[in-house]
Amino acid sequence: MSEAPIFEARDLARYFDVSRPALQRLIAREGRRTLRAVNGVSFAIPRGTTLSLVGESGCGKSTVARLAVGLYEPSAGEALFEGVPLEQARRDPAQRRRMQMIFQDPYASLNPRWRVADIVGEPIRAFGMANGGAALREKVGELLRIVGLSAADGSRYPHEFSGGQRQRISIARALSSNPDFLVCDEPTSALDVSVQAQILNLMKRLQRDLGLTYLFISHNLSVVRQVSDRVGVMYLGRIMELAPAETLFTTPRQPYTRALMEAIPDLEMTGRKRQPVGGEVPSPISPPPGCPFNPRCPLANDRCRREVPALIPARGTPETLVACHAVEEGRDGFLAQAA
Repeated sequence: MSEAPIFEARDLARYFDVSRPALQRLIAREGRRTLRAVNGVSFAIPRGTTLSLVGESGCGKSTVARLAVGLYEPSAGEALFEGVPLEQARRDPAQRRRMQMIFQDPYASLNPRWRVADIVGEPIRAFGMANGGAALREKVGELLRIVGLSAADGSRYPHEFSGGQRQRISIARALSSNPDFLVCDEPTSALDVSVQAQILNLMKRLQRDLGLTYLFISHNLSVVRQVSDRVGVMYLGRIMELAPAETLFTTPRQPYTRALMEAIPDLEMTGRKRQPVGGEVPSPISPPPGCPFNPRCPLANDRCRREVPALIPARGTPETLVACHAVEEGRDGFLAQAA
């Protein structure tokens, strides 16, 4: 763990200008409108591990994914790849090829006019990693076999494959440049449950065999528990809790994390009383002052409505980082329950 993390985010933020045209703003006498998709996110991913980000739709997970591979430039903060600013690292092709992304929709992320061999081979050609057509074909065939397809599938088009097979093609394309760091933006959300399990097992095997590091984006808590070493819970552009996977699922600390856990079906039918979270997710264009979760939080007080909580070690579970004044002050009742 003393080794520098392969990827690190430091107060990373991304804002989007969603203002109406100038003339309409002038007539309506309104100012510019800024959507704070990611609003000061910090985390680090050690080599060979998986960090998952979870949260409701619109919380900023996919924006973080695009920031992590340089598809978006940060509005504030910085992203580091092996200690080097990401913008600087991506100028070097030898470094850029070491980070790749698996996109959410296997139906939209593959060019329907290209054969599979061309899709998988494109990064190899772009980075000059094969000498001649024969070497390229051999490399593509090997990649297809690694992900559970055959070399002969390279002559087919994406529409000839099922959803799970298309996602395998996407994984083969991501692996074709020999990356060390993969950003996986909900890679199983468009797939059937049985196919999800196959893809997750494939990704775990590839991580073990190739030493890959994953930033895994998902809203499916059961998937996250299966693949993660650590989990970050996002809400309204911020990380509310960051903890080892099993710790997060067995002893969630932040009230929002507890609410997410309450949404998991109780298969053992213990009869435990659940407390659903009321209210609606605030708009990222006009977030509430203080803690972003305070309008819906049962533990919120005046401080929560006034001050933004810092992500700090939680009382009683120091391996957990939590942004919550109630946890910091001991108002969550955790220490009393533990005693």
